[in-house]
Amino acid sequence: MKIFFNSVKLSNGRSGVMSLAACGMLLALDVILGMFTLNLSPILKIGFSFLSVAAAGMLFGPVAGGTVGALGDIISYFINPTGPYFPGFTLNAFLSGAVYGWFLYKKPVTLLRSVLAKTVVTVLVSLCLNPLWLSVLYSKAFFAVLSARIVTNLILLPIDFLLLFGLLKVMEKEPLFHMKK
Repeated sequence: MKIFFNSVKLSNGRSGVMSLAACGMLLALDVILGMFTLNLSPILKIGFSFLSVAAAGMLFGPVAGGTVGALGDIISYFINPTGPYFPGFTLNAFLSGAVYGWFLYKKPVTLLRSVLAKTVVTVLVSLCLNPLWLSVLYSKAFFAVLSARIVTNLILLPIDFLLLFGLLKVMEKEPLFHMKK
């Protein structure tokens, strides 16, 4: 529990024009990547906007990662709504960014850390909270929604691991991403 609070404290204490501008760019990237989401049904979607949220979490910590995720969800809804607005999905976006920040902020990039971060987000958000919100929103049975999402997430999880790990490794090596802390 101490690690959690220290990580939030560190990330919340960051300020500066460079940090704000970088978060703004990652937010814009999140919205743009969200436009290329493949909507298989109102319940199943495949997208890659998690990469920009994970990058924000890695660079600026859980608070900034969560904020980029939440604002990205809200802005994406107003630009390209794909259904009714539901605040539960904004909470999911915040939690996803925060989890990436907790696992990746000021830590070396490893495959295990990337796998753990994406797995926690998948289990917590994609397999627990999303089916709950979708069952509330569309009056569907929770387990019916969950069963459809399990198959999709099991197929996408290894692909998402590799994409996330590859992006984080590139960011770790690129001097542009070594901002002053």
